[in-house]
Amino acid sequence: MTELKIALIGFGVVGQGLVEILLEQKKELKVKYGLEFSVVAVSDTIKGSIYDETGLDIQKLLDLVKETGNINDYPNGVKGWDSLKTIKETNSNLIVEVSWTDIKTGEPAISHVKAALKSQKHVVMTNKGPIALVARDLLSLAEANNVQIRFEGTVLSGTPAINLGLNNLAGSKISKIAGIVNGTTNYILTEMEKGLGYDEALKQAQDLGYAEADPTADVEGYDALGKIVILANVVMGGNLTKDQVPRQGITKITVKDIEDAKKEGKRWKLIAGAEFKKDNSIEAYVRPEKIPLDHPLAAVTGPINALTYTTKYLGDVTIVGPGAGREATGFGLLNDILDIYRYIKK
Repeated sequence: MTELKIALIGFGVVGQGLVEILLEQKKELKVKYGLEFSVVAVSDTIKGSIYDETGLDIQKLLDLVKETGNINDYPNGVKGWDSLKTIKETNSNLIVEVSWTDIKTGEPAISHVKAALKSQKHVVMTNKGPIALVARDLLSLAEANNVQIRFEGTVLSGTPAINLGLNNLAGSKISKIAGIVNGTTNYILTEMEKGLGYDEALKQAQDLGYAEADPTADVEGYDALGKIVILANVVMGGNLTKDQVPRQGITKITVKDIEDAKKEGKRWKLIAGAEFKKDNSIEAYVRPEKIPLDHPLAAVTGPINALTYTTKYLGDVTIVGPGAGREATGFGLLNDILDIYRYIKK
């Protein structure tokens, strides 16, 4: 039986979320799916680095982070390795890449993923930078090294947007993908519809943890841009770059705009979309749109995400669920891990 030996690159909210799920479900995962695993390494630029080829006590790691903010006081193992050394030189066979996201350069995550694939190690990730920028290169590299790469969590966290398009809707002739892929902006627009101004709604989102102190990536549409590029290229087979996709955020939407939409029987949403044109090219965009109230996307309020696939044989298929969060994103990683394990068992 193949044991997955996991190395985590990054140990923030998402990495800890995955470890908590693995700890909670360890017995069930073995009984139900036959999954045997150990976490042998963690490397985080802030919290520290630790490697033990026999496996780490993941509960101890979680306790240390909660108590001290780092893992440097872990009693055993090799310490001080950087991320690339951890990827290349540990006995891991599965790399979980959950470092910070840079949608402009994709680094350091691109280097992490390439190093893992070249070392013939499987990869699961939630970092959308590499997939938005160089998905085709990474998929080719994985194939050349006979390993798997999975990245469900890059679009809607644990809500299976990519798997839906690639697997469940295979053969349905997808012509368009469009949806709400950023929960922060959806929350802000929902609160503005209740009467708040933009600044007040943003402040409320920040107080609740839905928006960062610098909300630019969300409210200006950069986060949604990365996600629709992934969907266009991975699910629809495109080859778009982020610079080819027009992007407009929600910062210019006023309370008057919200009220005018209400009178028209519509609701503002930040929509990320991609569709095939008559010449079979793919056009993608990120922009605020007024959605009719009878459309499934209009009913999605608060920090929730939704995606509609337009197909030839099923018509519109809409999936709704959380697009962020510790447990939701951790589940997205677990789903990919199980998928890779099924592949290995074959």
